[in-house]
Amino acid sequence: MANHKSAAKRARQSVKRKDVNSRRKSTVKTHEKSLVKALASKDVKALPELLKNLSSQFMKAANKGALRKSTVSRKIGRLSARVQQALSGK
Repeated sequence: MANHKSAAKRARQSVKRKDVNSRRKSTVKTHEKSLVKALASKDVKALPELLKNLSSQFMKAANKGALRKSTVSRKIGRLSARVQQALSGK
């Protein structure tokens, strides 16, 4: 338990921040799963839009500090390569 008013406020803020960050991460994971599912089912019409939405969600999470920017960059790069490969028909 916090002994000072400011420490109690920080504790409240950290709980709120944890909830927001977990919500952001959950949204990103949901978008990522839908893109991977579309890749597996070879749904080439939906791939560009799904990739665009996923990268947007990834960057929002990275800019807000929920995810590390290097992790986001790596994941976007790898998924983009998979999408391009699927679109080219290889």
